[in-house]
Amino acid sequence: MKNNRRDFIKKSAAASLGLSALGTAAFSAKSYGRIIGANERLNVAIAGLGRRLGAYYQPIGLKSSNVNLLYLCDAMESQMPKAAKNFAKHIDYAPKLEQNVMKVMDDPEVDTMIIATPDHWHAPGTWMALERGKHVYVEKPCSHNPHEGELLIALQKKYGKVVQMGNQQRSAPESREIIEAIHNGVIGKAFMAKAFYSNRRGAVPLQKAAPAPEGLDWELFQGPAPRRDYTSETWDYNWHWYGWDYGTAETGNNATHELDVARWALQVDYPSQVEVIADKRHFQDDGWEMYDTMDASFIFENGSVIQWDGKSRNSYSTYGSDRGTIIYGTEGSVYVDRGGYKLFDRSGKETKRNLSGGNEAGTALGGGGDMSTIHIVNFFNSIRGLEKQNSNIEEGAVSTLLCHLANISYRTGENLTCDPKNGHIKNSKKAAALWTRSYEKGWEPPKI
Repeated sequence: MKNNRRDFIKKSAAASLGLSALGTAAFSAKSYGRIIGANERLNVAIAGLGRRLGAYYQPIGLKSSNVNLLYLCDAMESQMPKAAKNFAKHIDYAPKLEQNVMKVMDDPEVDTMIIATPDHWHAPGTWMALERGKHVYVEKPCSHNPHEGELLIALQKKYGKVVQMGNQQRSAPESREIIEAIHNGVIGKAFMAKAFYSNRRGAVPLQKAAPAPEGLDWELFQGPAPRRDYTSETWDYNWHWYGWDYGTAETGNNATHELDVARWALQVDYPSQVEVIADKRHFQDDGWEMYDTMDASFIFENGSVIQWDGKSRNSYSTYGSDRGTIIYGTEGSVYVDRGGYKLFDRSGKETKRNLSGGNEAGTALGGGGDMSTIHIVNFFNSIRGLEKQNSNIEEGAVSTLLCHLANISYRTGENLTCDPKNGHIKNSKKAAALWTRSYEKGWEPPKI
C-alpha cells in the first residue's frame, strides 16, 4: 500500500481551517459550547524542555495549527534558552522564558499546557492546569501511581477540558487501520497480545551527595515528591532509575506505549490477575535501583491475555525489532509497531503489510516524528471541535494502570488479584497501599 502518513499529517493539520463532519458529530451541544472557537489561536505553554522537546517543533510550527507558543518553562534554567534557540528554526517569534511553572499556569492568556516533565509531575501538573481552566497534553505515563490516573479521569469530566496523553501510536494511520481490521475480525477472535521492548542502556552512576547544579530549582523539580537532598546525576534523565520518588521504571517509561496498543487491539480494560517476574540482571553494582528486565502477564476476565517482555539493558532482537506488539487471533496474527504492520494468516503466511516509512523515534533517546505530530495536531483540533480525540485521557490512564500494577507486583513480590471493574487490588494490603504515594505537604492531590 502506498505510504500516506505525510499526506495524513498535512490533512490533519489543514482541518483547523474548517469544521469537519467528524468534529461536529463527535460533540454534544453542551460540550461544544466549552471548546475554543474553530478559528481562534491557541496560546500554548510547554513545561519540561528535555529530550521530548523535539516532538513539539513541527506541530507548533505548522501555520495550519494556528497556535502561539507563549511560554517555555523548565526547572533547569539553561534548558530554556536552548529550547528557544531550537524553536527559532520553526517559528518566527520569541516565546517567554519562565522557570516557575506556577506563574505560567496562573497566566489567563495560556489556553493549553504541554506537560513534559519527569513522571512525578505529570498528574499534578495536569490537575493544576485543569483547575486553572487549561487544556492539557501530558506525556506518558500520565500518572505516577494508580490513584492519580483515577483523579485525571474524574477531573477531566469535572472541568470539561481536553486532556490527551502522549500515546502517539493511537494516531498512526497504519495502527488505526489494522486495529480497526482486528476489531472487524481480520484475524478471527483476538485473544492474546505480546508487547515488547529491547534496549541497550548501559551502567548508571551511583548516586552521591552533591550540591544541586547551578540553575536548577531543586525545590521546584521535587514538586509533589517528599523532600530529600540532591544527589548527583538525578535531574538529567537518571531520575528514571533512582528509586520511586520521581520515576516509574522502564514499564512506566516505555511499556506504556506497547501495552496501550495491546489493550486497544484486544478491547480490554482492567485485568483480573497480574503476574510478574522481574529483577536487576545487568551491572549489578551500578546505580540502577529497580529491575531492568521484566516479564509480566495481565489476564482479563474474558480470557484475553497481554504479555510484556521488557529488556532495558539487553538489545537482543527477540521479535525482529526493538519494540512493538504482536496480536494473536484464532485465524491469524498481526505484527504492529511504530513503522506500520504486517498481517499473517494462521499458517504464518504474510497476507498484507502497510509500512509507513515514518521517522518516529524507537528506543533512541529523544522525541519526535511524524506520528507525534499527528497526535499533537489531533489534540489541538480536538480543542477546537474539529476532530474527535484519537485517545482521551481515560484510555491513557487505564493503559498506564497496567504499568503501575506491574511495578506494584515487582515491588511487593506478589502476584495480584484485581477487581476487573476498576483494577483495584483485592488480595494484598501491602500492594494496595501502593495505590497512591506520600506527597510533600501542600502538594496533596485534590479530593473528588
